[in-house]
Amino acid sequence: QVQLVESGGGVVQPGRSLRVSCVGSGRTFSAYAVGWFRQAPGKEREFLAVMSWTGTTLYYGDSAKGRFTISRDNDKNTVYLQMNSLKPEDTAVYYCAGAFLPAKDGSSWYGIKEEYDIWGQGTQVTVSS
Repeated sequence: QVQLVESGGGVVQPGRSLRVSCVGSGRTFSAYAVGWFRQAPGKEREFLAVMSWTGTTLYYGDSAKGRFTISRDNDKNTVYLQMNSLKPEDTAVYYCAGAFLPAKDGSSWYGIKEEYDIWGQGTQVTVSS
């Protein structure tokens, strides 16, 4: 069974950068696209980016375009989210999630949290001076 564990959150000043990581385990991990979401207090969980094992699936949500970059190190079973020029409104719990690609069709599912089968526990990112 595939499991995901996030790390790398913390407190960072506005304008600085931070990289969060998501380590996957399980022998079928390569069949999963891994996405990043975030959830701020009182708000809906928001899609940021998704990437497949091969990189052929790669998509960003509007909130992530221009400042955030998703990448994947398959040797380490790790997916990263590099966040630059952070703002206080980026404060949230950041989650990675896995979607089993053989069960997906097209691209309409990318930003829909219900389409993801496995979730990590989340890591808190706080942007504050």
